[in-house]
Amino acid sequence: MKVRTLLCVCALLFSLTVAAQFQPEKYPKREFRAAWIQAVNGQFRGVPTEKLKQTLINQLNSLQEAGINAIIFQVRPEADALYASQLEPWSRFLTGVQGQAPNPYWDPMQFMIEECHKRAMEFHAWINPYRVKTSLKNQLAPTHVYNIHPEWFVTYGDQMYFDPALPESRRHICMVITDILSRYDVDAIHMDDYFYPYPQKGLDFPDDESFARYGGGFSSKADWRRSNVNVLIKKIHETVRELKPWVKFGVSPFGIYRNERTDPLGSKTNGLQNYDDLYADVLLWAREGWIDYNIPQIYWQVGHPVADYETLVKWWAKNTENRPLFIGQSVMNTVQNADPQNPSMNQLPRKMALQRAYQTIGGSCQWPASAVVENAGKYRDALIAEYHKYPALPPVFEFMDNEAPAKVRKVKPVWTADGYILFWTEPKYKDEMNRAVQYVVYRFDAKEKVDISNPAHIVAITRDNFYKLPYEDGKTKYRYVVTALDRLHNESKTAAKKVKL
Repeated sequence: MKVRTLLCVCALLFSLTVAAQFQPEKYPKREFRAAWIQAVNGQFRGVPTEKLKQTLINQLNSLQEAGINAIIFQVRPEADALYASQLEPWSRFLTGVQGQAPNPYWDPMQFMIEECHKRAMEFHAWINPYRVKTSLKNQLAPTHVYNIHPEWFVTYGDQMYFDPALPESRRHICMVITDILSRYDVDAIHMDDYFYPYPQKGLDFPDDESFARYGGGFSSKADWRRSNVNVLIKKIHETVRELKPWVKFGVSPFGIYRNERTDPLGSKTNGLQNYDDLYADVLLWAREGWIDYNIPQIYWQVGHPVADYETLVKWWAKNTENRPLFIGQSVMNTVQNADPQNPSMNQLPRKMALQRAYQTIGGSCQWPASAVVENAGKYRDALIAEYHKYPALPPVFEFMDNEAPAKVRKVKPVWTADGYILFWTEPKYKDEMNRAVQYVVYRFDAKEKVDISNPAHIVAITRDNFYKLPYEDGKTKYRYVVTALDRLHNESKTAAKKVKL
C-alpha cells in the first residue's frame, strides 16, 4: 500500500512538472518579437526618397508601439541590392530599373539600421541566396554578374538562379555577405525559404551537367543537391563567425520539414517538404550549429487539413536540435480564420497560447509587417493591449556569448534645460563582444523589492546613456535601476538610484 501511494505521489509530481513546462508565460521578459519587411511586393518601387524614408519611419514607429524588437528587412531579393554595393546592382524593387541608383541618393539598408537601432530594435539583413530573376522578362543591369559569368546560372521555367552546385556561386554569395558585414552594423544575416526553387510540375531542375561534373560519390541527385545547400549554409556561418562573431545567422524555412508518410520522424502533414522538395536539411543545419536560429514559416491555420498549425508548432518545438526556435506567423491567415474551439474569435489567442506553451519556442516573427501596421483584424491592437503589453528583450544566445557586460557607473539625476535627466556612464569593456550597446531602465516604488525579471517595470530600452525622468512635484520617491546589454543581449548587474519625482 505504501509503495502504491509513493508511486501515485511520484506520478503526480511528474505530471505537475511536465504541466509546468507547458504553462504559457503571460508576459515574458525575453521574447523574439520580429516582423518581416519585404521589398518584392513593390511597396518601395519608384517612391521618392523622402516619401519612402517617412513611410519606413512610420512603419517602424507603428511596429515599435506594437512591441516588435527585431526587423528582418529584405536587402537582396534577386542578386541585387537595396544598399550601396560594388558587387551587385541597385534593385529594381527600389528604383524600378535594376542598376539605377536612387535619386536623391540614399542607402536604404544604412538608413534602416540607424532607425532600428534608435528604437532598440535588431536589424536582420534578409538575403535570397540563389534567385536572380522571378521572370525571364526582367532586365538585368549591364553590371550584373550574369553578364560576366553566364555559366554560373541556370533557368528553370520562367526563372533564373545561381547554380547551387557551383563553387563559384557559393563564393560569390559569401563575398556579398562579407561585404555587408564589413560595411554595415547588422545584427544578423537572414535567409528565407528559397533554396532550390519550389518544384514546377513536370519540370526537373536543369543540373544534369553539374551533377556529372560534381556529383561523384553521391548515389542520388537528391542527396547531392542537399549537400550543395549544406555546403553553402556552413560556409556562410563560417564567414559570419570569422568576421563578426556577435552577428547571428538565421533561416526561415518552409513550415514542413518532412511528412510522416515519408519519414516516421516527420510531422503528421501532407504538404511540400523542405528536405525532399527544396533540398533544405534544416535539422542538420541546427544540429551541426551552422545556423543560430530557425523561424519555420507556419503560415497555415489551426485545423488546416494538410498542414495543421498546432501539429506543426508541436513538431518543431520537439525538434529544435538545441538551436533557438521562433515561429513564423501569417497575420492575415490568423485573423481570417476562426478558432475551431471558439468560433466567435480569430486564431490569434490560440496561436499565442501555443507559441508560449513550449519552453523551446522563444518568440515569433510576423508576416508581413505591413499587415501589423495596417492593424488587419485588429491584430496590432491585440499585441499592444495583451500579448506585447510590456517590453521584451530578445533572447540570449548563450552558445555564442554568455558573459554579461560590466554594470553601468555613476548613475546620477541632473536638472538640465531639457528637464530632469538620469545619466549614467558606459561600463568599461575588454572587447567588442563585451561592450554595452543598449541599456534597460526599470522603475520601482521606493520601498518595493527590485525584481528585474518582471518586464512591467521596464520604462525604457535605449542606446542612449540617459533617460528623461517624468518629474511631477518632487514629493514621491522612486528607485530607478539601470542595466547594460551587450550585442547578444546579456544583461549586466543592476545600478540603482533613488529620486523624487
